[in-house]
Amino acid sequence: MDIPFSPLDRKVIFALDVPTLEETRRFVGLLKDRVALFKVGLELFTAFGKEAVKAVQGEGGRVFLDLKLHDIPNTVSRAAEEAVKLGVEMFNLHATGGLEMMRETAERCQKLAEKLGRPRPTILAVTILTSLDEGNLKEIGLVGPVQERVLSLAELARKAGIDGVVASPQEIIPIRQRCGPKFIIVTPGIRPAFAEPGKDDQKRVMTAKEAILAGADYIVIGRPIRLAPDPVAAMDKVLAEIS
Repeated sequence: MDIPFSPLDRKVIFALDVPTLEETRRFVGLLKDRVALFKVGLELFTAFGKEAVKAVQGEGGRVFLDLKLHDIPNTVSRAAEEAVKLGVEMFNLHATGGLEMMRETAERCQKLAEKLGRPRPTILAVTILTSLDEGNLKEIGLVGPVQERVLSLAELARKAGIDGVVASPQEIIPIRQRCGPKFIIVTPGIRPAFAEPGKDDQKRVMTAKEAILAGADYIVIGRPIRLAPDPVAAMDKVLAEIS
């Protein structure tokens, strides 16, 4: 199948939630010409550390380091500086860490990137995890509509100098309205039209096409591609859906 987009138009981030570096390299080799970034998350990074990032980069892939940093400002900003040194294209932190944490991280990463002579990675703030709904928030003492909490956190991130947010597809349009056209929105909770419902723990979901039409800059897809008998064919179905 001809890839129906140019490299600059790529909107899919593939979630590398795999247990080995061998599988990491295999998926990068299969999909690097079709996706924008490969997400290295907690499972892979905890197992292999920076070797996981190097495995992706060594196969020609670009990395979204998805560790959702959340701690005091000094700790998070120093961890983020290590991400800059690794040469990742994107990483994230929790917006609930607060304005000071986000602002210090953005500023220190900018200074280090300039010192190293490279672009600063795109920094995203996680708003409310897509596995949570209003019932879950109430359980941990957070009362109120999910959407309003997401919007407040997105505005706080923009104020802190963060480039964008990770948010469910159901919040794409209101975030865009509040934070403007240049604010980057990355959306997990994406299910291709061909995927069977009810197979995972995501709650606030949309199809890939719906999320792109709503205005997402990037969509994150993992299991429907990773578990497919033919991951390349499955990814091509997604690309056809959003092209």
